[in-house]
Amino acid sequence: MAAAGVALSGCGVAAPRAAPPRRDPRTLAALVRVARAFNRDYQENRDGPVYDRWDRASRAIISRRAYVRRHRECPSAPGPAVVEGASSAAHGYWIVRYEIGGVALTDYWHYQDGRWVFNLARSNPSAVALYRLPFAAYARAVGCHP
Repeated sequence: MAAAGVALSGCGVAAPRAAPPRRDPRTLAALVRVARAFNRDYQENRDGPVYDRWDRASRAIISRRAYVRRHRECPSAPGPAVVEGASSAAHGYWIVRYEIGGVALTDYWHYQDGRWVFNLARSNPSAVALYRLPFAAYARAVGCHP
């Protein structure tokens, strides 16, 4: 009976670990596929998976928890993004071209630790400044009133 109590209480049982992220093929087709999923997640306010595609430098700007909070309390609805393609750029980066509501935009991606990852500072420098603000100032700046 004591053994059952220990088993039921969870003592001595390791908590399940999250599976490590899947590796992405280092191909143009894989990058485009990842960028489409990334933009769809952003559009649908699935903020955790968006943040999980950021590179190390971008994650140093804001924590996952703070990023998710900001987007949950101040959601953005930019409209559907149409990824048009990608091409290589300098210093190992790739430019992903996409369009939202007729506006042409670009994001910068690179391959890091076996995955395609997004770089916030190159893609959207104004967001970096916003994410460095305290939450209340961020909310005011983006016109949100949580």
